[in-house]
Amino acid sequence: MSRQIPVGAVDELARGQRKRVFIDGRSIVLFNVAGTIHAIDDSCPHNGASLASGHLEGCVLSCPAHGLRFDLRTGCMPGAGGLSLTTFPVRAVDGKLVVSLEDPAASSVQALACHAAS
Repeated sequence: MSRQIPVGAVDELARGQRKRVFIDGRSIVLFNVAGTIHAIDDSCPHNGASLASGHLEGCVLSCPAHGLRFDLRTGCMPGAGGLSLTTFPVRAVDGKLVVSLEDPAASSVQALACHAAS
């Protein structure tokens, strides 16, 4: 089951901007990439470093600690296998950005999907 959490107004996150939000003590970063909002867990799966200040090239985010790269659309590392980060569905509802927090099993399914795609 998922919870729908409003995290701000649609128009407050312009193209190219990012925003960190805290939900239930968890840090989540939203990115506006070419008008599409992506949300990820603000913790690198390698060592837990914050990803909020990572270098963004298109939809690929580099971890500022060790340079690991992740596709914001899938959470997967480009190429074969590798680690994956948690992504969250985001949608606009009545002028607000709403993040869907899935049950804990969803992140396990996402990690398996990254490995199956490689």
